[in-house]
Amino acid sequence: MSDDKKPAEIMFAQACNMAMAKAMEDDPKVIIMGEDIADEQGGGVFKVTLGLSERFGTDRVRSTPISEQAIVGAAVGSAMVGYKPVAEIMLMNFITVAMDQIVNHAAKLRFMSGGQTTVPLTIRTTTGAGTGLGGQHSDMLEAWLAHVPGLKVVAASNPADAYGLLYSSIMDPNPVIFIENTPGYFVKGPAPAPDHSVPLGKASVPREGTDITLIGYGSSISRCHGAADKLAEDGISCEIVDLRTIAPFDEETVLKSVAKTKAAVVVHEAVRNFGVGAEISSRIHEELFSDLKAPVGRVGSGYAPVPFSPTIEKAWMFSQDDVEREVHKILG
Repeated sequence: MSDDKKPAEIMFAQACNMAMAKAMEDDPKVIIMGEDIADEQGGGVFKVTLGLSERFGTDRVRSTPISEQAIVGAAVGSAMVGYKPVAEIMLMNFITVAMDQIVNHAAKLRFMSGGQTTVPLTIRTTTGAGTGLGGQHSDMLEAWLAHVPGLKVVAASNPADAYGLLYSSIMDPNPVIFIENTPGYFVKGPAPAPDHSVPLGKASVPREGTDITLIGYGSSISRCHGAADKLAEDGISCEIVDLRTIAPFDEETVLKSVAKTKAAVVVHEAVRNFGVGAEISSRIHEELFSDLKAPVGRVGSGYAPVPFSPTIEKAWMFSQDDVEREVHKILG
């Protein structure tokens, strides 16, 4: 195919920017707030909001002081009075500073008010190892957040899903944590149509197979595809399930796939211990125990803070090789 006939491609960061712009066009109640996100301050540290304040004004795209408690607190309050705020928390580690606002307020107010109020709040944040940012800037805390009733937790693996999932998150009447991957901001993929939407809570199956199911989300999906390509050389056919939404996860799609292949490995960049993989593995065992060829495998990063040294960080982090080894162990 010649270059002029190839479909247009965009980067992950561009997809997020486009989704926010589309949401702001569609609903004047959508507002954005966060540290240095206005164009005058550079459009955010990763430039994801670049151009939005010029287009929609600084009343709707507002740079804030360096206070995660204030950002999330203001977002919760504005959501309660009818706005649809998108709060940017620069790095996922900094969410810990605002856990009271997230856990005790955003996640609970709809339940505690008997449905009299909703909190249509989206918190965008980014994380990911392999950047040399160290242990205080690279943690993957999705398991913390998925454990909180009332929160939805989303992680896209490609630009088209990022666009569709972020738009759906902003329009959802519940609080959503939208997790972006820092090294993945420059990943390219086909540009979505303007009306492209991906429902929350619905997984995709980007690769079909017959021997084993690889289940992941976010940054782990590229490793799953790489492992599947390599394992195919050994005659092993892998099916891949991209969760897209971590909480609530699409149990129906996961179980349907594993019922077919009768084997599974759950893969995530977060530490393996007490992770999302443990919950998914548990549900598979509860529903399909007698059908499995072997216990469900899990792949994750080491049970230690993210190292600063690039060499040690690489050794700490999960890899495609880890996925391949786990599959071979399960299938013998």
